[in-house]
Amino acid sequence: MEKQSRRGLLKNAAKAAVVATGGAALAGTAKAQVTGKLEKRSYPPKSASEPVPLFSSAVSYGNLLFLAGVGAHFQGTIEEHTKHVLDELEKNLTAAGSSMEKVLKVNVYLNDINDWAKMNTVYGGRWGKIPPVRTTIAPAGGIPGNSLVEIDLIAYI
Repeated sequence: MEKQSRRGLLKNAAKAAVVATGGAALAGTAKAQVTGKLEKRSYPPKSASEPVPLFSSAVSYGNLLFLAGVGAHFQGTIEEHTKHVLDELEKNLTAAGSSMEKVLKVNVYLNDINDWAKMNTVYGGRWGKIPPVRTTIAPAGGIPGNSLVEIDLIAYI
């Protein structure tokens, strides 16, 4: 099977979403074929004895994987927090059958936008040959739990 570019994967995922939702507005422009049944899955599976969580840390739909934001809730520098967050995300990706190289979209939330350059020194080089699309913001109220950085992402499996 030919290796597909990230752009191609995003394009096909968007077409599949249009088809899966009925795509009334875009039905004439999207010509995607969805093979098999698409279902929403959570990673890791929740045991029956655990209370229902407020959110899932990882959910997949088809071959797309959505990871919730990960922060670093300890005293440290922006570099230490960024490394910790990226290491945790990599563990979560691996557990779900993906990898850093398969990440398509990243959202980075900085407690202080002035940490952007320092965060980048740790962030760079973690994503394989083609880095993912990224948005970086500093939310007005900061990041919950006193983390200096929080990152969420979308990947494929």
